[in-house]
Amino acid sequence: MSNSTEKDDGLRSREVTEGPERAPHRAMFRAMGFDDDDLSSPMVGVANPAADITPCNVHLDDVAGAAIDGVNEAGGMPIEFGTITISDAISMGTEGMKASLISREVIADSVELVAFGERMDALVTVAGCDKNLPGMMMAAIRTDLPTVFLYGGSILPGEHEGREVTVQNVFEGVGAVAHGDMTEDELVELEHDACPGAGSCGGMFTANTMATISEVLGLAPLGSASPPAESPERYEVAEGAGELVLDAVENDRKPSDILSRESFENAIAVQVAMGGSTNAVLHLLALAAEAGIDLDIDDFDEISRRTPKIANLQPGGTRVMKDLHDEGGIPVVLRRLLDGGYIHGDAMTVTGRTIEEELDHLGVSGDSDADFLRPVDDPFHEEGAIKILKGNLSPDGSVLKVTGEDKFHHSGPARVFENEEDAMKYVQEGGIESGDVIVIRNEGPRGGPGMREMLGVTAAVVGQGHEDDVALLTDGRFSGATRGPMVGHVAPEARDGGPIAVVEDGDEITVDIPNRELSVDLSEEELDARLNDWEPDAPRYDSGVLAKYGETFGSAANGAVTNPGAKRE
Repeated sequence: MSNSTEKDDGLRSREVTEGPERAPHRAMFRAMGFDDDDLSSPMVGVANPAADITPCNVHLDDVAGAAIDGVNEAGGMPIEFGTITISDAISMGTEGMKASLISREVIADSVELVAFGERMDALVTVAGCDKNLPGMMMAAIRTDLPTVFLYGGSILPGEHEGREVTVQNVFEGVGAVAHGDMTEDELVELEHDACPGAGSCGGMFTANTMATISEVLGLAPLGSASPPAESPERYEVAEGAGELVLDAVENDRKPSDILSRESFENAIAVQVAMGGSTNAVLHLLALAAEAGIDLDIDDFDEISRRTPKIANLQPGGTRVMKDLHDEGGIPVVLRRLLDGGYIHGDAMTVTGRTIEEELDHLGVSGDSDADFLRPVDDPFHEEGAIKILKGNLSPDGSVLKVTGEDKFHHSGPARVFENEEDAMKYVQEGGIESGDVIVIRNEGPRGGPGMREMLGVTAAVVGQGHEDDVALLTDGRFSGATRGPMVGHVAPEARDGGPIAVVEDGDEITVDIPNRELSVDLSEEELDARLNDWEPDAPRYDSGVLAKYGETFGSAANGAVTNPGAKRE
């Protein structure tokens, strides 16, 4: 068989595999074991962020391997390549957490570069830890190649003293030890039980929220998010992804054919109905910006107001993704929302069928008598879990996830900290008092830089028994495992001269969920006077990757995007 005859099948890989002038290129492929059959097939990149630095990704070589088997069986030419990951849980509470959001951008950039540089025809994008997921989906949108998103699956829950536990319980245990409610020995026992093996954090935290969203956006097949990492079903999903991507190639089915305004409205509806992570607000805004689809932070509040919260998973509840999987996974939630008129059934998916058609194809009924899933006419809350608060402290918006009482109203004196470390020290040393409003600033996308998650602080507050009587606000982010009245993504951030930059100790701050208000008891004149006297500190990093991305990030209110071609402001 000769590769000198050019084929007119529209495959981009022909640029490096066809014609006599590409003999050197083919020689390079042959050195890696590819043969004529491979070189005449669609070239499918399998982007794999496997690493030994987090349980979320430690098994991804096996997951990617199953996808490669699927590509081979379907007649494709699989080419595996790597990219980075950052362990959010391990970097949490340290300076290293500044790398987390930046890793989303590096993943998207690197996958885009490889797909572009090597002239690939399609992608299977594999993801484990939190920022892998939006990073891979952003890359799919940018390349607009036929792509199937493949989640690595979540960790099984640990068992401790007869109850299911996750890493969230360990973070909160740190606060309980500081408060004297748990001994250090008890915390060590909990530490040993919480994370029993491979997979992403088990609750409806960021990874599982974004995996859910990958299904709802249509970038992953329905039912693919919930199988645990260490289950035969996870590898069936992986092999199926490899087979499905060849169908997408054959039908030239690309992200731009799948994503729509309705897709994003569906994603928001499911996020708020399930109590998903606040990080999904940031990532959905970024994905929409990459896709050129008009989406605004206010859309989250509008959709949340009209969508009931029907699932009760960690961090607000007690159950985890494995429990949802046993009830039928995300499709069960989708069926209930579709039958209730809360989502668009005609939104497209990667299979070539609409959401409604796919649910019918899978035979999903929505039936479940699980205590953590409710029908839409008998929800846990009449409104969804995500609230967008505005006011003189957050003119461009801020984000809160309700994990308790959705009528929460709190006013109290500000306790202001210029970084996460100082706030954590204050909390752990017992400085916190009932009624406080902890303000952590200079942790935004540009000011941090990197918009650190602050599960360490929020979990310590809750662990000390202050879930309902202390509020916290920041221009940084929270983990999906955060619970309580914690308001993040305050925009504009302090680094850009947002009002949070001039809050002082003792200022009276109000967090009012029913009225969607985040405000400080200062007149407009006083706020303006303080801002006129304010000057930004010098950037914390003047070289390297943190300096580069610190100068590049856009506002959190628009997804903190760095792509100059995406909608920025």
